[in-house]
Amino acid sequence: MAAMPAIVFAQTPDNFTVKGKAGNLNAPAKVYLGYVKAGNDVLDSATIVNGEFSFHGNITSTTAAVIVVDPKGAGLTHLTRNSDLLNFYIEKGNIVVTSADLIANATITGSKVNDDNKRLTEARKPALDAEKAVLAEVDSASDAMKISPDFQNAIQRKYRVAQMDDEARMRKFIAENPKSFISLAAVSIMNNPTADIFDIEKQFNTLSPEIRATEIGIAMRKAIDLTKTTSIGAIAPDFTQSDTTGKPVTLSSLRGKYVLIDFWASWCGPCRMENPEIVSLYNQYKDKGFTILGVSLDRADGRAAWTKAIKDDGLVWTQVSDLKYWANDAAILYKVSTIPYSYLIDPSGKIIAKGLRGKDLQAKLFEIFKM
Repeated sequence: MAAMPAIVFAQTPDNFTVKGKAGNLNAPAKVYLGYVKAGNDVLDSATIVNGEFSFHGNITSTTAAVIVVDPKGAGLTHLTRNSDLLNFYIEKGNIVVTSADLIANATITGSKVNDDNKRLTEARKPALDAEKAVLAEVDSASDAMKISPDFQNAIQRKYRVAQMDDEARMRKFIAENPKSFISLAAVSIMNNPTADIFDIEKQFNTLSPEIRATEIGIAMRKAIDLTKTTSIGAIAPDFTQSDTTGKPVTLSSLRGKYVLIDFWASWCGPCRMENPEIVSLYNQYKDKGFTILGVSLDRADGRAAWTKAIKDDGLVWTQVSDLKYWANDAAILYKVSTIPYSYLIDPSGKIIAKGLRGKDLQAKLFEIFKM
């Protein structure tokens, strides 16, 4: 349920039926159905007889859902991430979920939304497979290779190529299916932390008026407007946090210089691996009007680890934190959902880049300071 996207559609109560077949399971086997109704999580259960089960209910909107099979009837708390499950969508009408074995292998009929989702999934598969291949390459690399800057940069380039392919495939689907709920879901997927919010807005505006006027469409419109506050070209929202000595530091006090806001943490392996590169860039450009403001997402009990990491990694620039972990006020303000993550601010306080790492950050700073 925690991993299930809370996507809703329309606003009027609709009846639905989900009938399923999962091999030849019998009691004590059970099956669970989780979904969202009017913003609230709903969890239903049913017994399995000769592999068959059914659910009936009503929803205020089309919604993402998950079916989980409990073959031994041990209870939901005994299931794991590797349990047999199927992500799909519930909409008004009769939906049939059928599999000769695992529910994860089921085919879904009787639902246009799920038909559209299948088409998008199939269209994205080559790109997603390429992303998995890149991650597999990382997993199989030696520890020495994993900390190599050249290896990290090569991996980032390969992964970005796969991501761009995935984005292109979603754009094509959106353009060809402006009235589809799944196109709205695709726009939501594309709206990741590194996305150009104005491009996301453009994609959103290509959807039909009916789709944009739905509950999730209205929510996305609000989210787009909110994200614009930290988009490229916007004035960086100001914030104040304390440095390692307890002295308050305000972002706007650094106006007049190019400032890299570097979100990181002592417990973040990729952050620590990237720190030597950032140290090198700092030393290269610190006398040319460049500085860094480190914002740590360390915990309240992690102050010692935070200050030790600063010393061990040679991070001589200003470091601040409110020690609230992922609830760090600045991270929330800048919508940081992954680290390391950075924003590059020009001397006037305007955001000119974000999400730069490795060679991309190096190239941007060279572009700015070449002389």
